[in-house]
Amino acid sequence: MNDTLTSDVIGRRVSVNGECATVRFYGTVPPVAGLWLGVEWDNPERGKHDGSHGGTVYFKCSHPTGGSFIRPHKANFGVDFLTALRDRYEDEPEDDAKKQIVTIGNIPVETIGFGSVIKKQSQLSELRDISLRSCAVSCSGDKGDIASTCPNIRVVNLSQNLLSAWEEVTDIAEQLRHLEVLDLSENKLRFPLGSPAPVGTFAALKVLVLNRTGVTWAELWDRCSLGIAGRAPGPACQALGTALFCRVTCLHTSTTVHCQTQAEDTPVVGASVLVQVLHCAQGWPALEELYLKSNNISISERPADVLQLVRLLDLSSNQSIDENQLFLIAYLPRLERLILGDIGISSLHFPDAGVGCKTAMFPSLQSLVLDDNRISQWSVINELDKLQSLHSLSCLRNPLTVGSEAKTHLQFIIAKIGQLRTLNRCEIRPEERRGAELDYRKAFGKEWKEAGGHQDPDQDRPSEAFLAAHPRYQALCRKYGAPEDGELKTQQPFLLKNQLLTLKINCPDRPDQKALEKQLPDSMTIQKVKGLLSRLLKVPVSDLLLAYESPKMPGREIELENDQQSLQFYSVENGDCLLVRW
Repeated sequence: MNDTLTSDVIGRRVSVNGECATVRFYGTVPPVAGLWLGVEWDNPERGKHDGSHGGTVYFKCSHPTGGSFIRPHKANFGVDFLTALRDRYEDEPEDDAKKQIVTIGNIPVETIGFGSVIKKQSQLSELRDISLRSCAVSCSGDKGDIASTCPNIRVVNLSQNLLSAWEEVTDIAEQLRHLEVLDLSENKLRFPLGSPAPVGTFAALKVLVLNRTGVTWAELWDRCSLGIAGRAPGPACQALGTALFCRVTCLHTSTTVHCQTQAEDTPVVGASVLVQVLHCAQGWPALEELYLKSNNISISERPADVLQLVRLLDLSSNQSIDENQLFLIAYLPRLERLILGDIGISSLHFPDAGVGCKTAMFPSLQSLVLDDNRISQWSVINELDKLQSLHSLSCLRNPLTVGSEAKTHLQFIIAKIGQLRTLNRCEIRPEERRGAELDYRKAFGKEWKEAGGHQDPDQDRPSEAFLAAHPRYQALCRKYGAPEDGELKTQQPFLLKNQLLTLKINCPDRPDQKALEKQLPDSMTIQKVKGLLSRLLKVPVSDLLLAYESPKMPGREIELENDQQSLQFYSVENGDCLLVRW
């Protein structure tokens, strides 16, 4: 690029040898002659300093090695939308030298290459789904050109480009009236503090991806405040397109600072990315999915009259979010899927619902992702059972779901959340739920009895502390019956004789077949049970179908479908009856 630039380059995004950066300064850096760009790199390891040189602060960086000075001609300021589109989607001309006769009006005109132009324009006008990822797009180009060239585009991927302001996005979007999906990830965007986009600009937009757009309240303050450590801040400066430079000497220090002046009426303090997002959301009336991953978002305002149709919200990897902030989005009426992976959450409590009751918060929430957090307490799982519509939960890589007890804890989660159908992206089959609930009921039976539980309903009065720790235990007792005294005995050492089950074996469809009784280890797989029965009954293994019934649930058969699972997995107990069909 030419060394002669106007000062509105401040805040612009640039690419230098494949590395992206934001321009924070434009001017001279004495004693070296000529003009320089001060840039803050997206990758701070690419830089050399924090924007200071020779005791002078020229610009501020969020990382001590995030800044560099470069000559303007080394910076690529990007291309417009259509230039990138043509570079990626237009075919090379087959034969530009071929002559053609076309009629313009009533006059035949001989042309060269006209056919390839028509073909290219036709190709672009038919595009519906495009990806311009990493194409150095920085602006829309001439007004109206996008609308006349490719009016039918519905899906646009503009991630990892050189867009620097939301206004540049709206200039593109207002020419794509059918736009439904827009991905702007990894563009360091400045959101407007003034009026939102014109009505209708995003009228058809259903999916918006703003992952790692990098605009946060902390970033605005750190980069715009010129305060010296340990002292009151100097004048706050922000790249707003006003390109006036001044030399400011802070009152508290002799350090000279180069900065861009800020408009007098521009509010900076207290601005947060989510407030800005909510401000822009007024122009997204049809939005159904919003992705805001890795933006250091703090939820400071309840969405009122915006985002009312949103079904999916991704707030993952925003470490500033806590449970109190989540309550501000708890009444989005259509929210069905909430992604909260890696936000650092460790506790959760719905204050409007007591033990065993359902909360009014998140009324439509069906799917919740809590992967990579700090959940270590069962109280969080108990609270999740209060969500009235929750059917799917993912809680991978939390302290509660890793380690030697992980498998047991996953079974307890199934037992504790009664309406759950999917856990960690795996379907919960009816027999797995039954096994998990029976195991849970048995595991805490002794504690239940010591807390006042009793097989006689008239004497069954477990303590409030027990019910708070095990809100579903009473429901499980009603479902399967209260645990019997034999189930509450302390488990004996692991010896084969202690793990043998005495089972009856009946063939209900073969009345002439004599009933059998066998002792089988509870660790025996269904496949091995079938092998044993095949030898006893002289029936091919492939023809055998197994189920069982328990005296505790008379008349109900539980199918043993999975040959790789054990009798213990299906909660087969002493005295149960195996049902064999072929």
